[in-house]
Amino acid sequence: MIDEEFICEKCGKKVNKLNYSARDHCPYCLYSKHVDINPGDRLNKCQGLLKPIEIERFKNTYKIIYKCEKCNMNHKNIIAVDDNMDLIIELSVKK
Repeated sequence: MIDEEFICEKCGKKVNKLNYSARDHCPYCLYSKHVDINPGDRLNKCQGLLKPIEIERFKNTYKIIYKCEKCNMNHKNIIAVDDNMDLIIELSVKK
């Protein structure tokens, strides 16, 4: 599993390592990049931006539901402890 820093391609902010799992989205704008086939493997060739479109309850936490802007595939990521909760709340009421 690869946990690495990156510059968000959507908002341009520097995103630090998560340090407890593979960092898979920007905590500031919640966008992700279609880079994984399995969590943290970085083997997906699509490389499109994953737009956050809604929130789904998952066990005792939540997942962000994404739609890839390049291949239109849906993808899910568990929220991170440092995610922008205002955006999480905004997505959760967008139904």
